[in-house]
Amino acid sequence: MSKSALVVRHNRVVRATHWTIALSALLLIFSGFGEMPMYARYGLTQVPGFRWSGNYEINLILHYIAAFFFTAAVVFHMIYHAMRREFAALPRRGDVTESVHIIWAMIRGKEEPQHGKFLAEQRLAYAAMGSVSLILVLTGLIKTYKNMGNIILDPMFLQVVTYVHTIAAIPFVLLLLAHLAAFLVKANWPLFPSMFSGRVSREYARRRHGKWDIESQ
Repeated sequence: MSKSALVVRHNRVVRATHWTIALSALLLIFSGFGEMPMYARYGLTQVPGFRWSGNYEINLILHYIAAFFFTAAVVFHMIYHAMRREFAALPRRGDVTESVHIIWAMIRGKEEPQHGKFLAEQRLAYAAMGSVSLILVLTGLIKTYKNMGNIILDPMFLQVVTYVHTIAAIPFVLLLLAHLAAFLVKANWPLFPSMFSGRVSREYARRRHGKWDIESQ
């Protein structure tokens, strides 16, 4: 397909940031559960190549490394789009109602309403994932701070922070799974390659994202 038949949906910076967050998030989930511990209990350590997964110290180091890249990418993402005044992914009034209409149209096999660059449910999911991510980052930084030298925090406060951090991981995992499950919907298939190439077909963008100003891309 020629470049004239394609439209840029995600530039290189956005794609690099997305994959940094995605990959570090997966490592955070894996290492976080490994610290509990649970891999020895459920036999993962018996799988060839995963004997190390039951080691608390290794999981802790991996968690810190992943947390560094995750936090850096999240902060960069916010600053980058704020400076460029790019807020198309943020929720808007009426997104909940529009999401219901979209899902109902999909169920009945009817034509969806025209979208902007992002679907209403994508904007809602973005806000949910972003909020949970910020909670994890903030509580994670506090937990890391208390491990730096002779720093003493109130035990009750630290316990609350630990609980919030652990509990917030549950919706984070669920939202991540929902994000991946969205590509099971046929109408979303053309969006998947754009996370690698950054482009979608111009015909698809005009047909489904009529409210998106693709001529400015």
